[in-house]
Amino acid sequence: MAKAAKPAQNAPEIVRIGVVGHGVVGSAFTALVARQHDVIAARTGVSLRVARIAVRDAGKHPSMVGEAPVGTDPLALAADPDIDLVVEVMGGTGLAGDVIRTALEHGKPVVTANKALLAAQSADLFKIADERGIDLLFEAAVCGGIPLIRPLRESLRGEPIRRVLGIVNGTTNYILTKMTEEGSDYASALRDAQRLGYAEADPTADVEGHDAAAKIAIVANFAFGVRVVADDVAAEGISKITSGDIAMAHKFGYVVKLLGVAERDEASGAVSVRVNPALVHLQHPLASVREAFNAVLVEGEASGSLMFYGRGAGGEPTASSVLGDVIDAAVNLGKGTHATLGAFAEARFASSDDVRSEFMLTLEVADRPGVLHAVTGVFARNKVSIRAAEQDGIGSDARLVFLTHDARTADVKNCLAEFATLDVVTKVGGVIRIIGA
Repeated sequence: MAKAAKPAQNAPEIVRIGVVGHGVVGSAFTALVARQHDVIAARTGVSLRVARIAVRDAGKHPSMVGEAPVGTDPLALAADPDIDLVVEVMGGTGLAGDVIRTALEHGKPVVTANKALLAAQSADLFKIADERGIDLLFEAAVCGGIPLIRPLRESLRGEPIRRVLGIVNGTTNYILTKMTEEGSDYASALRDAQRLGYAEADPTADVEGHDAAAKIAIVANFAFGVRVVADDVAAEGISKITSGDIAMAHKFGYVVKLLGVAERDEASGAVSVRVNPALVHLQHPLASVREAFNAVLVEGEASGSLMFYGRGAGGEPTASSVLGDVIDAAVNLGKGTHATLGAFAEARFASSDDVRSEFMLTLEVADRPGVLHAVTGVFARNKVSIRAAEQDGIGSDARLVFLTHDARTADVKNCLAEFATLDVVTKVGGVIRIIGA
């Protein structure tokens, strides 16, 4: 690490930063470093300098940002002996992974916001960082500007955590908010999200739950001390949620949210990690989280419930989180220490069929005598108890909506399979899990 010249006694130690990626987050980060330079130096004794920037397409960027030249060779940046610390905000899992490995192998701490990469390759990257005694920090990878990973990794590492659940994707929360508050259908709410820049032209990663799955996988690692990757997460998105589902949820006193859920069975230690739409009771803290905001609820044995809330995406909130990690890594670099990521045990996953919750089920039924008897008989045979029922519509448009008591997923699946064989059932509609107050 470069040392400042000696004219001034106690001059700040200079840390030269290489930034890989200079889009929305990268440009917000370099601007924030410049704006906060003097404050950071005064508080920490570290002078942060963005010394070099690498991008994919030089034609889309200026040749210089401040005093930092902009080039197109991120691997060379990662290996550059004149760079002390690397910030990776380019995204993707190929080149970005090579950049991070190269930097770590050359003894440079890395700060990244790359959730997809970490959710797929965390074990390998964590091992390299700890073996080299170098920081790999990634607060911004989950929920943007909301501090979540550090509290889980540090403040709560002695806490027996039972469950983490949260709204970790702002795009889907915006869509569901519009459907709830304005009566929009899914397609029009999605178009609105795309118009405002919340959703990509191809929204699949968001609306089908893949983005949330990557985030909750990372969270599960630190909540339970076990290895979880994105492929371990059962992901269900919101593309099948209808205006009717939203309206019926409201009638029963719920709102629909897309939740990332990580929970551990106290008796067996088995872990369940999933993303799914859920009916959230109006009195639940997550019910009031609107638009593109994120919120995560951590339920611990000793600490009780802790909620983290704020803007989960956007250039400046994410850049703020990246900068916090950069400061920690820079200070640690000067001290010759690092934040140990630690060992993660092999996870024992609960069978998805054994996961229990309450459910809302919707059936379109024929207008004839004996319908209710036939339907309730299916629930009884499969040991699923009904706690509430509602008829929506009449005649050929009739729908039956049921709320169940706590039930095994497998038993609910068996009900659905049997419903599909009944003459009185014309269509098996949505099945949505329920989160109570």
